[in-house]
Amino acid sequence: MKIMFLYMFPLWGNGSGAWLRALSQMLVKRDHEVAIVAPERRRVPGVKHYIVTPPQMGVFVGNPELNGAKKYEDMNGVELGKIYTSYIDATLPAVKEFQPEIIHAFHTVFLPPVARLAKVLYGIKFILTTHGSDLHYLSRDRRFVGLMKDALRVSALVTANSNFTRRWFLTMFGKEWSHKLRTIPGGVFIEEYEGTEKAHEQINRKYGLKDKKVVLFTGRLTVHKGVEYLIKAARQIKGEVIILGDGPERAYLEKKITEYKLTNTHILGYMSPKEQVNFKEFYSRADVYVAPSTWNEPLGLVILEAMAARTPVIVTRSGGVTSLVKDGYNGYLVRPRNATEIAEKVNALLANDALRAKMGERAHQIVAERFTWEKIATDFERVYDKYSYTTREYLRLVKGFTPNNHQKK
Repeated sequence: MKIMFLYMFPLWGNGSGAWLRALSQMLVKRDHEVAIVAPERRRVPGVKHYIVTPPQMGVFVGNPELNGAKKYEDMNGVELGKIYTSYIDATLPAVKEFQPEIIHAFHTVFLPPVARLAKVLYGIKFILTTHGSDLHYLSRDRRFVGLMKDALRVSALVTANSNFTRRWFLTMFGKEWSHKLRTIPGGVFIEEYEGTEKAHEQINRKYGLKDKKVVLFTGRLTVHKGVEYLIKAARQIKGEVIILGDGPERAYLEKKITEYKLTNTHILGYMSPKEQVNFKEFYSRADVYVAPSTWNEPLGLVILEAMAARTPVIVTRSGGVTSLVKDGYNGYLVRPRNATEIAEKVNALLANDALRAKMGERAHQIVAERFTWEKIATDFERVYDKYSYTTREYLRLVKGFTPNNHQKK
């Protein structure tokens, strides 16, 4: 089958980009033809790339590869219009050349209307995926809501990365669309998070962590991620706090570390794609993973990664993460903005090797059962198979397309 993805950010530096790379890799491995239309020059092996060159890059909440980028909600109509048309200009020739059997657009902002236009001009069916950050943006800036509603009306299906995101979408657009919504989460290549003693030794030497307990955070340094409260908790935490990530809050967080005179807290910054092996090894080297988000985290791919590495997690009791973490079973849930509770739970785990090991195994088990890319790719294959072309007669209506190119494989 020929599948085309539409995406509006770099493919590295954010959860949805990692999500798309992984799904594409699995589909290629299963002998599908895959194309991605995105503002990204780096290549995913086996994938056909069509590069978008928008006049400027924007963000919903932040992206470590787009430091200084303007938030879409702060752009004027001319800026948004130029970005939107740049995706149209890149997508329509790509559709004509690649001739996909189905289009899959990520995020419910610019790209669903672009997919809608491709359907008008070429008759290609499309599905949409919401990751939650797009809904956060649309709740603050409703200028694309009308276009999105029109795209939703003619879309084949909308997938959400968690049940929480699904409910959020229905709250925004109306429960009458529930028949079109299906939850398909993100996942991990679980074997990549096993960790090795040699890699751990290298991390220990490089960062001075030999014989030390490690508390880890990974992700964008934005106000929504709540890293400030982990830093406050570090004043009582009996271990080293490692923060892997970058973003607009970094300077403020570094100021807090200095203000609190913390010697156990280190911001190591964003690890580039070339450093991803070390990045993944950090999950298994860590003794505890903390995700102190202050907003309703839709799913939390980084939480899945930590759990895959058999690392117990401490996360805020909100959003979609409650479908992953069962309090006291494979991790702990804490109240938002509560540094004291974070410190208490972290120290309880650091002090009890047996409890950490038990929770870590349980965390790994739930990921292995429900959140592997093998399973998730199969779920999407079924969706593509159901909603892609099934008749030669329909394709004869589309000028310039060859029906034989669209026979399902």
